[in-house]
Amino acid sequence: MTRELTTTETEIALKSHQQVLLKNPKDLDAQIMCGNLCVELGKFEEAAGYFRRIVRVLKNNMPANNALCFALQALGNKAHQESNFLQAEACFEEALEYQPHNAAFWYNLGNAQRELNQAQKAVGSFKQAIKFDANDAEAHNNLGNVLREVGQLDKAILAYENALTINPNLHHAIAHLVHQRQHACDWVGTKNNSLTKQINTLRELVKSESSAQISPFAFLAMPNTTPLEQKICASNYANLTFKHLIDVRQSLNFKHKKTQKTTLKIGYLSADFRLHPLAFLIKELIENHDKDEFETFAYSYGADDKSPERQQLMRAFDHFNDIRLLNDADAANKIYSDNIDILVDLTGYTQSSRTGLVALKPAPICINWLGYPGTMGELAGEPLFDYLLADHYVASDACNFAEQLLFLPFYQPNNASRPVGQSTTRAQNNLPESAFVYCCFNQSFKITAELFTVWMQILQAVPNSVLWLLDCNQWAKANLEAAAELANINKERLIFAPRLPIADHLARHVHADLFLDTLPYNAHTTASDALFMGLPLLTCEGDTFASRVAASLLNRIDCKALIATDLNDYQHTAILLANNAKPLLQLKQQIKRNIAQYEIFNPAYFMQQLSKVYEKIWRSHINNV
Repeated sequence: MTRELTTTETEIALKSHQQVLLKNPKDLDAQIMCGNLCVELGKFEEAAGYFRRIVRVLKNNMPANNALCFALQALGNKAHQESNFLQAEACFEEALEYQPHNAAFWYNLGNAQRELNQAQKAVGSFKQAIKFDANDAEAHNNLGNVLREVGQLDKAILAYENALTINPNLHHAIAHLVHQRQHACDWVGTKNNSLTKQINTLRELVKSESSAQISPFAFLAMPNTTPLEQKICASNYANLTFKHLIDVRQSLNFKHKKTQKTTLKIGYLSADFRLHPLAFLIKELIENHDKDEFETFAYSYGADDKSPERQQLMRAFDHFNDIRLLNDADAANKIYSDNIDILVDLTGYTQSSRTGLVALKPAPICINWLGYPGTMGELAGEPLFDYLLADHYVASDACNFAEQLLFLPFYQPNNASRPVGQSTTRAQNNLPESAFVYCCFNQSFKITAELFTVWMQILQAVPNSVLWLLDCNQWAKANLEAAAELANINKERLIFAPRLPIADHLARHVHADLFLDTLPYNAHTTASDALFMGLPLLTCEGDTFASRVAASLLNRIDCKALIATDLNDYQHTAILLANNAKPLLQLKQQIKRNIAQYEIFNPAYFMQQLSKVYEKIWRSHINNV
C-alpha cells in the first residue's frame, strides 16, 4: 500500500524534479511530475504552466489536455472566489480551446463575465452551457439573471421557469422568478403558478428551511411578508453567503484599538457612487462633514459610469478608493490599513452587494444605512452589523432588527437642491389638460395586484382622472393595461411616462395633482422627489421598514393627513382630494411651508444630527472595555 506524501515531502519532490528540468528542459516526465506535484500543493497557476508546455509538445494528447484543463478550472474557480474575475475569465476561455463542449467551463465563464459587467457575453456562455448540459438548473437560473440585466425580462422569466422544471427545490430561482414577475406586473399566471402561491411558498421556505438562499431584497417587496420573516430571511442569507468568511476573518486577525480621537475616520461603502438615487441623497451630506471632526473615505466597488454625479462624489469625499478589482480580503485589508473607525454600508443586500466585507470586520464599528431598508440579519448567531440608522417611525419595533438601532430625527437625508429642467406642458407629457392626474413614479415591482385594484376603484370613482405611471418595461405596461380593462377602466386612462434624465423627470412633477404611493414597498427617493417639487404624496403605512419610509417623511413635515392607516382609508382620501380642490391646495401649501421648517432638505442640519450619533457610538465603543 502506497503512503501519501506529506506537504513537506511533496515540496521536496517538486524541487527535485525542477532541478532535473534545469538540466534538461525537454524532459517530459519531469514536466509531468512537476505539474502533478503543483496540483497536489494547490499551485494551480504553476501547474497550468507545466501542462501548457507538455500540450505544446504532445499536441492532441488527451491526458495532457485534460490535465491542463483541470488546472485551469481550479485556478479559475480560485480566482473567482477571490474576485479576480479577469483571471477566471481567461482561464475558462483557455480551457474551452481544448474542451469546447465542456458545459462546466461555459457555465463558469458566464459567471466570470457577469461579474465583469459583460452581461451580453454571459448570455452566450450560459446558452452554450445549456446546449451541452440541458439539465443544469443553475445554468438556466444564471441565464435568467443575465437576461434580466440586458432587459429581456420575458426570456428571463422563462429561464427561471426552466430551472424550476428541472429542480423545483432551487429556492433562489423561485425568488428570482417572483421578483421578475413583480417587475412585469405578472400577477395572475395559472392556478398552479400564481404569484400569490409562489410568494406563500417562499414565506414558508424562509420560516422552515434555513438552507433556502432567498434574496432578502426581493423578499422585502413581496406582499404580506412580516418584519420577523424579513429578519429570518436576511439571517438565512447571511449564513449561507458569508459563513465561510468567518475563517478568513480569523486569519486576518484585525486588531481594533480603543482610543480617544479628535478626528474620526468614517468609511462609506457602496456600489452606487454614480448616477443613482443614492447620489441625490448623500452628496451634500458628505460635503457637510465637519473636517475638524471627521475624515471621510469612500470605498467604491461599482463600475465608474463617468457621470457628473460620480465626479461630484469623488470630490465630496476626502479620500475616494475604487476597490472594485480587489478581492474581499484585500479590500478589507485596505479599509483596516486606513484605520477606519466607523464603516457605513450604503448598499446592503441590493444589487452588486459586497456585504462580505463587513463580515470580515475591517472596522471596529459597522453601520447598516440607507441602501437596504431592513435588517441585515445575523451571522453565526451574532449581528452582521453593529448598528442600523433609522428613525422612530420606520423602526418601531427593535425586536425585528438584528442590529442595535440608532435614531435620527428622520431616516432619509436629501440634498438641498436638485437639478430641475425646463418646464413643459401637459400635452407634451401626453396628459389631458383638464383631468385630475394621479401619479406613481415608483418602479413596477412595487405595484401589487391588491393596490392596483384600489387604484382602479379610485379611477372609477373619479371619472375625470388619469393614472400617470413610470414606463418601466413593455411587459409591465401590457399587463397593467390588461388589468385596467378587466376592471372596466379604459386603458387610455393609464399614461406611461418614459424614463428621463433626473432634471427633466423632476420638472414634469408639476403636472401631477396627487402622488399615489405603493405598499408594501414605499416610495423612498421617489417620495423625496415628489415632496421636493411640492407634490402631495398619499401613502399607506405598513408594518415593515420598507413600508414606512414615505410615512416617515410625511410625519416629519407634519402632513399626517396624507398617511393612511389601511387601503380603505387610502382609497377614501385619494377620492376626497380629487373632488375637493381646497384641501388639496392647503396640503400643497403646508408641504412647502413645513419642508423649510422641518429641514428635510437641509443636509447641514442632518449632518449635525448624524455627527452626534457617530460621536456617541464612538464614546460607547472606547468606554466598553
